[in-house]
Amino acid sequence: MSEKIPHEQIVQTKLNDTQMRDNLSVAMHTLQRNRLKVIEDKFQDWQGLRAKAKQAKNNALMNLQERLLEFEQNAQKNGIQVHWASSSEDACEIIYALMQEKKIRKILKGKSMASEEIGLNHFLEKKGIEAVETDLGELILQLNGETPVHIVVPAIHRNRYEIGKIFEEKLGSAPESEPEKLNAIARKHLRDEFEGLEMGLSGVNFAMSKEGAIWLIENEGNGRMCTTAPRIHVALCGIEKVMESFEDAATMVHLLTPSATGQFIPTYNNIITGPRKNGDLDGPKEVHVILFDHHRSDMLMHEDYYEALRCIRCGACMNFCPVYDKIGGHTYQTVYPGPIGEVISPSLFGIDSTGDILSFCSLCGRCSEVCPVKIPLADLIRELRGDKVGEGENPPLGASMLQYNKAESQAMKAFSKVATNGLLWRFSVGYAHYFNALLHRFKDSLPVVKKWAAFKELPQIKGNLHQEIKKMDGVSYE
Repeated sequence: MSEKIPHEQIVQTKLNDTQMRDNLSVAMHTLQRNRLKVIEDKFQDWQGLRAKAKQAKNNALMNLQERLLEFEQNAQKNGIQVHWASSSEDACEIIYALMQEKKIRKILKGKSMASEEIGLNHFLEKKGIEAVETDLGELILQLNGETPVHIVVPAIHRNRYEIGKIFEEKLGSAPESEPEKLNAIARKHLRDEFEGLEMGLSGVNFAMSKEGAIWLIENEGNGRMCTTAPRIHVALCGIEKVMESFEDAATMVHLLTPSATGQFIPTYNNIITGPRKNGDLDGPKEVHVILFDHHRSDMLMHEDYYEALRCIRCGACMNFCPVYDKIGGHTYQTVYPGPIGEVISPSLFGIDSTGDILSFCSLCGRCSEVCPVKIPLADLIRELRGDKVGEGENPPLGASMLQYNKAESQAMKAFSKVATNGLLWRFSVGYAHYFNALLHRFKDSLPVVKKWAAFKELPQIKGNLHQEIKKMDGVSYE
């Protein structure tokens, strides 16, 4: 991970980026409307499907060792070569070793957040190997030297005029802003890259242990090119992606595309059961699946955080998040932004290096409400906030490196006492505004509220509501 920009600095920068905020606002509201419409028009029992998916995912996670070994056995029977990677470094080394063995100097990639997680592009670049993104959004970002801003639509923060300028500067194309013409420019560029392709890489949406197969979904077709055109196909698969059966995976796909983009079904479904067989007209001669852990086993052992492993990477939580909508994905400075990023990043990369993003949440609960597999994201963020200040019983990776602020801890305990006492709470809310002058005068020396007070004031309750507070208490304070 690159050096992080100070927390407050990047937040202010993104809040002041009006173009990005306008782009995101339009895109987020479109995705929200699309999701709501397809659920209303196409599904009779959306909640029942969510419950079924949650159960199927939990069944796979609770028997994960069995599922993984079953997948390995059946995939190998199908001619797929299975590799095991404990860490991100292991996964990168396996890919590099394959490229060295086959004397390959360039790899073309379908969309894969897993490859972002392990830092594959930077790893290969240091080895002198070129990794070319073929997903349109990822291509735009690679040309512009950016990282994904969203896990499904990685360049959603860029409009067509900005993309036209990127193509003009990086590809030498004529100035264009029409989507059809921009697609044509990208298509020509990528078809030249695909010519003579020897190794392609993809992620995995779902793996089926009984069938020994992997399932990839996409909307562009570039992923299919990466998995059928080259001589060798390498698929990166987090261990939590392994389901028991095709039927279980199909349940997930029925939830994934409506939640992600508001489509009823994806444009392309790629179910890969092995390398090219005798008589096949296309397909790779070798298929390699890398099952990588990268602290997922640690998450699985946690009584709460294991639920985040149900994630199907639909991005619905960030599509509906009022904080993400304002600051964008780059502000998180992690591979996975938005509410799901706040939950899984501390476990994958360490709460000591990613814990600051836990403040990017208003606990409104929208993310939990829209998650298709019912991950209680808001509750898990609250749990992680406790871990961050030393109150968790089973904290995630990196907790031992945290330096706890004792003054902050005492302040939060005092707040907890007030918030759980009806009389104290009503009195505090009713008369809080009288302390504004005092608060702002001494804010630089007050823990917790220092940054909050820089932008806000304590509320003043007026009129009937103030009288109602007095009536509820049956006490006069004046």
